Amino acid sequence: MSSIARAPRSDNRLPRLLDEAARLFRQKGYHAASIRDVAAAVGMLPGSLYYHFASKEDLLVAVYEEGVRQISDAVVVATAGQSDPWRRLEAGCVAHLEALLRLNDYAQVVIRVLPRDVPKARSRLTLLRDAYERLFTDLIAALPLPAGVDRRYLRLMLLGALNWSQNWYHEGKDTPKTIARRFLKLLQVSLRGEE
Repeated sequence: MSSIARAPRSDNRLPRLLDEAARLFRQKGYHAASIRDVAAAVGMLPGSLYYHFASKEDLLVAVYEEGVRQISDAVVVATAGQSDPWRRLEAGCVAHLEALLRLNDYAQVVIRVLPRDVPKARSRLTLLRDAYERLFTDLIAALPLPAGVDRRYLRLMLLGALNWSQNWYHEGKDTPKTIARRFLKLLQVSLRGEE
């Protein structure tokens, strides 16, 4: 549960409220979805939403936090059983893509809402995004790479490619696992000079 949410009461609708906010932020975009839209989706008056969140930005941060938690948990579980660094990275990429490409509302908000687009929540959103990216920082740090490879840029390039896949992905053509494997094979070929 978000640290922004207030204490629950007996008729707590917070989980549904977060689900509907995530759905509306994904469908309409954060700026186009109003507090009135979110309140109506859960059958409450707009003013009642402020019982849970002091502002729309606070609601966004709670949705973002849940999205980061869901994706992070998937990556941690997927990588836990792997000892080979490349296999661990592949498992992390597959988990990331599966969360993103199944059009999970929370994951879509994390990918689509850029911290800079919401100045009042920018620092909180950036902290959440950075916490998630540390998982990939660690996965890439473990790779046996040639000296001189800039691991930070490698992480940024890989996450950028994974996140962009939502724009061209067509279900049934390739699975998230196939996409992750092909991305990583391209990286290995270019980094190691393999054929």
